[in-house]
Amino acid sequence: MNQKLYKNYADDIANYLKQDKKNNLGGNIRMQAVNESFSSKPQLRWLDRSKSEVDFKSLNALNNVAPYETKYHEKLGAHPSFNNLKGTRDTENHYIVSMFIDVRNSTGLFKKYSPDVVANICRTIQLAAIHTCWYFDGYIHRLQGDGLMVYFGGKNTSKQSAVDNALLAASFVNYFVKNDLKNLFDEQGVSRIYTRIGIDFGDDDATLWHDAGIGDCSEVTTTSLHTSLSCKMQAQAESNGIVVGDHILHRKTSHADYFKYKPYKTNGEEKQYIYEIPDEGFRYKQHDFNWERYLKNHPLIDQDSEGNLILRENSQRSTANIQENIGFLQQNVNNYKPYFE
Repeated sequence: MNQKLYKNYADDIANYLKQDKKNNLGGNIRMQAVNESFSSKPQLRWLDRSKSEVDFKSLNALNNVAPYETKYHEKLGAHPSFNNLKGTRDTENHYIVSMFIDVRNSTGLFKKYSPDVVANICRTIQLAAIHTCWYFDGYIHRLQGDGLMVYFGGKNTSKQSAVDNALLAASFVNYFVKNDLKNLFDEQGVSRIYTRIGIDFGDDDATLWHDAGIGDCSEVTTTSLHTSLSCKMQAQAESNGIVVGDHILHRKTSHADYFKYKPYKTNGEEKQYIYEIPDEGFRYKQHDFNWERYLKNHPLIDQDSEGNLILRENSQRSTANIQENIGFLQQNVNNYKPYFE
């Protein structure tokens, strides 16, 4: 890479952080002034399709560690392996890796910025997470405020690959938020935004796919203890941390030293298990995942003297990627204009 991996996203956020708070509604303000302040609609820049696509392609170095054909514009909640269940009463048992990413501390931004600036900052981070997951064959199931529920795996993906993909995607998302955004928030004197991520694996017999809701107000989703636990584990993670369940650890036994047992904290108490059914002898633990060490030790990832990631070229993919990206860049370069001079 000739530039930082997430440079496009970081540059956008840096420019948003330089904006002043446009509408201060505290104190005495003439009603006419209030109405005038809302007369023009804010520009929600992350919705610019051309810009979004350019940003997505700026991450193409991820192809060196993600052995999948690049996909773009996957529909929300439309996992191709289970779309056949939409609008039916049918169900299927099939494994899935569930990952919940939560972007935290965005409320602190309102002390200095107007809602449109906060929206642009948060959605740019969310967009970077979506794009990263797409590179690792992830399917965005649901957006929940600043958070994302993502599925990894399907009928044409091995269980081990799904676990590996989820861990890499989560690691890159955390790397971006922790490293590329750190100084930007410090320079503006605002509290840093951070991520918390939970990941768990539900096997075939523990995951039911089905349609939920009715008519157009419905989605194909999963009912699984481990989908639910991924959300619960997210809340247990430290700032820019990743917490995973036993089933993830058991599929990474060759890297067991990247995981550290984490007691489950609730109501000021520590419990040994995050979930248990004593009568059935079922006891389930959670673990902190050392994603920074995982990235540093990846055979296709190096770091420079400043700690920036350098992704080595994968010779099997480099030729195909060059041809693909030349055509894309030729198509977009003439029409693309930066948001800020």
